Amino acid sequence: MADPRLKDRQMTCGSPQCKREWHRRKCAQWNKENIDYFRANYLQKKLDRAACDSRSAMPLLGRVVGALLRRQVQEVIGVQQLIIIDYLGRLLLRRFQEAIKVQRSGIARKLSQLPPS
Repeated sequence: MADPRLKDRQMTCGSPQCKREWHRRKCAQWNKENIDYFRANYLQKKLDRAACDSRSAMPLLGRVVGALLRRQVQEVIGVQQLIIIDYLGRLLLRRFQEAIKVQRSGIARKLSQLPPS
């Protein structure tokens, strides 16, 4: 139901479901526009935890560094540097996967344009 006091500023009909959906969409939009904010916080939190206790940082490391012997690498370059390398490896992997996905869709599009054999 429209509220005449709100005029063109009204975003929802007023029902709880409608308000919830509007809030969900606005949050998703904000998260998409501010993705670097979360990436920076994520990395900083890992680094802060590693600075407090080097043993607590070990489970935080992901699969990129997982194949290496973490303890030996950690002794040589340090926990914080290892976390940064792991983080950058994840970013590179994600970008690589996105590029492959785009190429794959382009190839599929070109294949669909070929005449049937």
